[in-house]
Amino acid sequence: MKFHVLTLFPEMVMQGLNTSIIGRALENKLIDINAVNIRDYTQDKHGKVDDYTYGGGAGMLMQAQPVFDAWQAVCGEKKVRTIYVTPQGKPFSQAEALDLAKEKELVFLCGHYEGIDERVLEEVVTDYISIGDYVLTGGELPAMVMIDAISRLVPGVLNNDASAHTESFHNDLLEYPQYSRPEEWHGKRVPQVLLSGNHTKINEWRLEHSKERTKRVRPDLYEKYLQKESLIKSLAKNKRSNIHMMESLSRGRAEIIYAKGKDILLYDRACQVCMLSAESPESGEVLIQKVPSGTSLAVTSQEFLNEMLVECLGFQIYHECYQACYTKREPLPVKNKDIRVLTMDSYEYVLQNYHTEATDYIRERIQSKYLYGAYRDEQLVGFVGEHDDGSMGMLFVEEAYRGQGIGTSLEAYLINRQREAGYIPYAHIIKGNASSMRLQERLGLYMSKDTVWWVGK
Repeated sequence: MKFHVLTLFPEMVMQGLNTSIIGRALENKLIDINAVNIRDYTQDKHGKVDDYTYGGGAGMLMQAQPVFDAWQAVCGEKKVRTIYVTPQGKPFSQAEALDLAKEKELVFLCGHYEGIDERVLEEVVTDYISIGDYVLTGGELPAMVMIDAISRLVPGVLNNDASAHTESFHNDLLEYPQYSRPEEWHGKRVPQVLLSGNHTKINEWRLEHSKERTKRVRPDLYEKYLQKESLIKSLAKNKRSNIHMMESLSRGRAEIIYAKGKDILLYDRACQVCMLSAESPESGEVLIQKVPSGTSLAVTSQEFLNEMLVECLGFQIYHECYQACYTKREPLPVKNKDIRVLTMDSYEYVLQNYHTEATDYIRERIQSKYLYGAYRDEQLVGFVGEHDDGSMGMLFVEEAYRGQGIGTSLEAYLINRQREAGYIPYAHIIKGNASSMRLQERLGLYMSKDTVWWVGK
């Protein structure tokens, strides 16, 4: 991912970001930061970029010409999302960071003095964003804050990519208390449950303390969390058909766009997927009007909603699927012991055998450490993965190794990983895929009676 920062102080930006995790990401070429000095583009022989404001008033204003020329030098004819960091913008949040992390390039425009000439803002800016209700001397610090938050979501930037999904604001909860060695310090001991090795109990302890801390410190977030929990409880009445919505909510992925009775619209901003359920065609029309403009895929179990998505939003139907979920308490046996997280060394192998043109998607799944391979005598013979919506899939075993339990081991391995994380493992099985249906039943997954449709642009 590439960040362009249009600024009067490029050294400040680079010095602030060229350290720690972000510095390592730069070294490893996972991200790129291009700090552009706006002064280099002024036509004033003295290097001025500011002037007095029309109508009078205190302070100077950055002129349109050098800002526009600097922006055009970076963007040219490309349409690059351009962020003006200003206290007048919408508040920056983790959801906003997730949205911006989907872009391949971003431009940050840093103002100074009394701001920037409105005419150039109207011409180049796509997003006005604030990091808080206070005024700073310039936009560099807010830009650096946002770049740090966004970079952490780029695959590979964090050594442990799971940490991006367990920190504060995940699932509208603040992070639980954490402890390190020694076990006792200043007379205070590490809670015994964290030393037990019982991951189920540890996850329960962490959740309870996240809830308690959020309720005490951020009651506004806690109300959002309770709203999600109430909706999950309602959806659980038909768990097999609603598992995709339940898990998206419980994993902190989905935002509730609309929820009233049986009319539900959820949006997973990170993968641009909407999940819809409506009681009637009339209420379905209300939901369709609320589908976020950036939606690339939608999942629904009602045919009239499919027709509306096609007719009103120009979507097309991709797949009709059953849903399978694993709700048992015990882990599954994994007979094939040599299963590993795949690296980019396996990229071509996966691309060749998964048969998809979505090359960037495969790269992102590997870099995010969500693809796992089975090996025989150091040879990769199959793989399975977790899709960006959280569902299991992408299962493949070479023909010469089929019938040896490798596919069963791969899916069992992934189910066990998701269970340890506190999730309910689930998968979408394309209607008519009899071999996959038999595999799910062998592993003990429960199948939905009804199908869901995947539709998209």
